[in-house]
This record gives sequence, C-alpha cells and structure tokens, in this order.
Amino acid sequence: MLQHWIRSAAARSGGAVYLERGRGAGTLDYAGLNRAARAWARSLDQAGVPAGAGVAIRVADSLDYAAALVAILAAGRVAVPLDPGAPPDRVARVLKVARPAAAVWDSPGGPPQGIPVLRPRDDGPPAAVPGGPGTGGIFLCTSGTTGAPKGVLLTEDQLCHVAATVAGHHRLTAADRGYNCLPLFHVNAEVVGLLATLSAGASLVLDPKFSRRGFWQLIDERRITWINAVPAIIALLAVEPAAQAPRRVRFVRSASAPLASSVLARFNAATGLSVLETYGMTEAASMITANPLDGPRKPGSAGLPVGVELRVARDGERRIAACRPYEVGRVQIRGRGVIRRYAAGGAPGAIDREGWLDTGDLGHRDRDGYLFLAGRADDVINRGGEKIYPREIEDVLLAQPGVRAAAVVAARDPVLGERPVAYVAVPGRGRAGDIVGVLRAACEAALPRHAWPSALCVVDELPRGDTGKIDRRRLTGLAAAGPGAGSHHGDRVAASA
Repeated sequence: MLQHWIRSAAARSGGAVYLERGRGAGTLDYAGLNRAARAWARSLDQAGVPAGAGVAIRVADSLDYAAALVAILAAGRVAVPLDPGAPPDRVARVLKVARPAAAVWDSPGGPPQGIPVLRPRDDGPPAAVPGGPGTGGIFLCTSGTTGAPKGVLLTEDQLCHVAATVAGHHRLTAADRGYNCLPLFHVNAEVVGLLATLSAGASLVLDPKFSRRGFWQLIDERRITWINAVPAIIALLAVEPAAQAPRRVRFVRSASAPLASSVLARFNAATGLSVLETYGMTEAASMITANPLDGPRKPGSAGLPVGVELRVARDGERRIAACRPYEVGRVQIRGRGVIRRYAAGGAPGAIDREGWLDTGDLGHRDRDGYLFLAGRADDVINRGGEKIYPREIEDVLLAQPGVRAAAVVAARDPVLGERPVAYVAVPGRGRAGDIVGVLRAACEAALPRHAWPSALCVVDELPRGDTGKIDRRRLTGLAAAGPGAGSHHGDRVAASA
C-alpha cells in the first residue's frame, strides 16, 4: 500500500512538496520521495538485507530522517527509529530488543559492531519489494528508561490503516500544509505526521523542536493549515498569543496526554483557534479516539473512537463487564490498527484471546460515547482506602491564574499508605509563596478532604519526556525524598487523619 501511495503521488503531482524544513531551506517533493524509495530498496537489496528485517535509523537532520524512514518502510523492511540525542546506554537497550540487520547512522561512534551502515544507492537496476507487500513495518519501544523496553512491531497494514483513518477524520487534502515539531522516533509524528500526510498527498513542515520565539510568524509564513501538538505546547502558546490570528490554520491537534479544560479555554481565548483533542498509543499505531471536526467537542474529553473498537471494563472482575456511563474503569481496545501481541517484554495478559488490549488507562464514557480519561491505572493514589485520581486535583490546580503545569503523584504514608503530593510550575520564583495559599484554598473549595494534596511544591518547570509528557517517575522520586525536594517552596496542606 505504501509503495502505491508514493508512486501515485509522484505520477499525479511529482513536483508537489511532501516534506519541508521548518528552520532553514530544504524540501522533498513526491518525485524525490519516489526516487529515494527506489534508491533505498536498491541499497538494501545489494546489502542482502532480507524482507522484514530491521533497519535502525539514527539521523540528526529531520528531513533526512523522515525520508529514510518512509523509504525503508516502503522497501519492505522494518524501520527501527532511534532518538539521535539519546545516551548510548539507552540506544543499546533498544538495539538489544530490536536486533536490526543494518543501520542508517550519522551519529558519533556508529552502531554496535557487526551492524552495517547503509546509504541510498542511485546506481544499478531498479529494485522490487522482496517478499511482496506487507513485509515492512516500524519497530518501536515503549518505556525502557530504567528497565527492559517493551517491543512493539507495527506492520505496514496497521500503519497505513491508521494513517488513512487520521487523514480521513482530519479531512486532509493535497491543499493542506501541516506543522510537526514532535520527535520522529515516536509513533505520533510517524503516523499522524508523515504517513497521514502521504496518504492525503499533502505537505508537512518539519521542525526539529518547538520554540515559542517566532512560532506564529513561522506558521503564517509557511502557510500552515493544521498543527500537530501536545498539551505542553498548547499551554505555552496560551500565555503568548499571536499578534494576529493565524490566517489559514483549521485546527490544532492535541495528543500524547489529556488537555486540561482550563488550558484549552486559555488557548482558545488567546488565539481563537480550534483544538482537536485526541487519544492514542504506540500499540494502536497512534490514534484511538478524537473529537469530531464538526459537531460537539467536549472539553476534557478525548472524543469518540475512530477506526477502532473501545470499551471501558470494570477493574478486578474475572468476567469482563462493561461499565455504565460515567463509571470509571479500564480502557480496552481492539481493531485492525491494534497489535495482537508484544514483540518483546509485554506484560502477560495485556492482550486477551479476543484481541482486546488493556491500555493501562482509566476513564469513563458519557451517554454520547465520548471518552474521558482519568489517568493511568498505576497512578491512582490509595489514601486510607479512598481512591484518588491525580487528574481531578491537577484540573483544579491548572485552573488557577499563573499555573503553567501541574502534576500530582503518590508519596508513601506510614498510616494511610499513600498521600497525594502536587508539583506546580509557576514562572518566577518570587510568586511561589503567594500562590501556595491560593492553590490550597482552591483545593479545599473544590475537592473532598481526602483528595487535598498533603504538600504543594512550586517549581519553575516540570520534568518532561521526549513527547512533552510529564515525567511522573522523577516526581515520584522527589516526593519520596520529602515534600520540598526539588521545589522552591514546599507547603503542607491539611491532610485527613
């Protein structure tokens, strides 16, 4: 399917731009993508890399990275995207799980001994996809920062199915020009960015990383019609509105983590732009649910299932029973884009015999079927038998003026078992003492007593991962060290006995 997309786009409009650098010059048109796909297929054939074999990609330039990834996938091999900036030990852990047969590599040191480094070959006879269609894919690892990663193999069929679903839901056409600053070694940028754009014959502007400086000017100058973002970016843009509303942007897409309703409201007020909240995961080749482009969009909701089956099941029951509307349970999915097993390291029982994947997320659906996420099952705080969902506290904190980000994690308690500790990002150290009292009062007014944070810690920024998600592991470690660890101000709030 992917080769068909490339060849059709090249025949239809070969001179149209597929990819463009966001900073500096450089483009790749569809005719150039077609040539690159043939050149990489030729190189892989001549190197004896068999169909379905892994090819690691660790390239600094985003345009070169993207072209290699799409071409290797189209050539019937499995791309293994790596973080160009990751430390060697993290790269080694991923390579140990993926075991690639070859590599595309421009980082210092090169890949481990025995893995040949390839370059595209423009000479020689044209290459065919060995083994026929369906032999290519993308191999990704989830987690793995402290232990063995979980390997996820997404086939070409799964990737193309979800990419076409994204393009259809977002109504992408050849006239669209997307903006992506999310990392190309994660599934969102690969499927929602690169492959959905290819499916629609559209254009995508690649930015190595997000920068507030000159952002809206870049969006206007590059004639962007949609923005691929995460809540952390939306929160930053909400406090620095554009001098004038972008003229062509149809929507901003939010993924990776839940978007707080208060942040959404601030962004809408600052920019006037529409935000399309979505939910996805690596094991589903990215998108699972999305709010509709037209029709009701519900703040705080990840939207409706798109191209996938979804159910919310009661936790802890031997027989699967669906939750009633508004009842919180475990989010489970299955469908053409969802993996049927882990390639390596997956938890036993994560996928049942009928293909249902337990996402590890908790949430509920309303009477219209919209999904509202409550958080990860592992993040639920048990305080003396009372279950606390961190998001309910975080939403209260994020609604307060001056709060840029918030996260609530569990700290051990000798009497109650666990207690919630809140970390709040507020720019400027001088405001920390003033805002703690405001935050305490807001929590006491909006939350039941058992959900009041036992400590409020004000920091300049919260630690984040590659995709902008808050690193809760690090915050849990700080909470274990004491309520004020890593903060400018740790202030205890009354806790239930």
